[in-house]
Amino acid sequence: MNTTLFLAVFLGYFIILVGISYLVSKKSGADAYYTGDRQSPWPLVAYGMIGAAMSGVTFVSIPGMVSNNYLYYFQFVIGNVIGYSFIVFVLIPIYYKFKLISIYTYLSNRFGFYSYKTGSLFFIISQSFGASLRLLLAVKVLDYAMFAPLGVPFPVTVVIILALIWVYTNKSGIKTIVWTDTLQTTFLIVAAVVSIFAIKNALNFSFSETIDAVTSHKYFQVFDWDPKSGNNFFKQIISGVLIAIAMMGLDQNIMQKTLTCKSKGEAQKNALVFSFILAITQFLFLGLGVLLYIYAEKQGVSLPVNENGTFINTDDLFPKLSLNYFGIAAAITFILGITAAAFSSVDSALTALTTSFTHDFLNMEKKTPSEKKKAKNITLFGFNIIVFAIIMAFANSTGDIITSIFKVAGYTYGPLLGLFILGIFTKTNITDKLVPVICILAPVLTYILNEALIQYFRFDLGFMNIFINALITISFLIIIKKNHEPTTNH
Repeated sequence: MNTTLFLAVFLGYFIILVGISYLVSKKSGADAYYTGDRQSPWPLVAYGMIGAAMSGVTFVSIPGMVSNNYLYYFQFVIGNVIGYSFIVFVLIPIYYKFKLISIYTYLSNRFGFYSYKTGSLFFIISQSFGASLRLLLAVKVLDYAMFAPLGVPFPVTVVIILALIWVYTNKSGIKTIVWTDTLQTTFLIVAAVVSIFAIKNALNFSFSETIDAVTSHKYFQVFDWDPKSGNNFFKQIISGVLIAIAMMGLDQNIMQKTLTCKSKGEAQKNALVFSFILAITQFLFLGLGVLLYIYAEKQGVSLPVNENGTFINTDDLFPKLSLNYFGIAAAITFILGITAAAFSSVDSALTALTTSFTHDFLNMEKKTPSEKKKAKNITLFGFNIIVFAIIMAFANSTGDIITSIFKVAGYTYGPLLGLFILGIFTKTNITDKLVPVICILAPVLTYILNEALIQYFRFDLGFMNIFINALITISFLIIIKKNHEPTTNH
């Protein structure tokens, strides 16, 4: 590895991001950090959102996971695309109708104070852990390739990355991110394409031979019909629909970008186009994963396995091969790709967390411009500390982290999904003060149920835990309903 060259590429990339930030921030309005002045071109938003949605976890984990999970993950992706139709035709019109900055304000209009605060708090907890774990993988790779060889301790590496993100997002927030994410998405995709061509050339395959090698490989299995498997087709499709609605449509991080579009129609086009581009990109990375294992098999690259013959530390596969086997061009594009993944996943997450907390808990509408700026800066700094702490707590974790993130999301986003579904599709009014208790109880009961099913029936809910979680939430909310109708429209 050429540490000096990698560091130069990394710093050059950061300078470009700072330049974009400077140009964008010159014409920013007072609320540009939160709304992007609602002037973002929808094609730009749709394309740029790919980088934030994929993150370092997708960039590294999806190729590595195919050895133990085949291409079953794509069933989940298909469900995501279906779920986006709900976001497009149901959620986006609601968000634009109320002109929301924090999407959880809807829960205040519909149910009341406690539902609103609970929804926002669940998002903050979910996003803090999700963003931290996504960044962790990317930072590990950057540390391995650049900082550790220079003797920089891992905690300092984390601080450096967070500080760099602060520099180019602090002033204009989401308005800057809409533009920088476009660049970062490009590098993510280019890194995958360059790696595919590097492997093709190393194995002396033609393009058609490359496709044949991937599609005929034992890992190229897309559908799982075993009813007891966590990867079962129907479980994956249903959970893919629900998790897309929850992790995209009910997620301030993703929706904040969508709401920077000029109109409801443009926001809807953005979301539809984004869902299809994301699905194609994820399939590309799954195919790349099969190709990586083909390369390792044919070149005799040793990969660690456990006593059962199952591959371990699969998240190390793509970095290991790209940085050591595919040549300098592939190594540089990989560094650019993982840097883009690190920056794009965390910059928007920190902006969304700051937006949600300041607008949902600090009454920003009542503050002066100077007070707003101070509150924003303090909150942003606080979330940087939280992200740093979570990363250090999980710094020694190994294995495929993407599956864990989605399973955890099923528990944390399930109550949010239940609240929004009940609010949108019924006129039920509830005892608002009991909502926090229900939203804590539902995930606990879901976890207990899943463990019991696994122990006694060898039946794993898999990602379907979000469906059970939301169903339990809705059931308890109906139990605490009031007899009179809500007074607000939704």
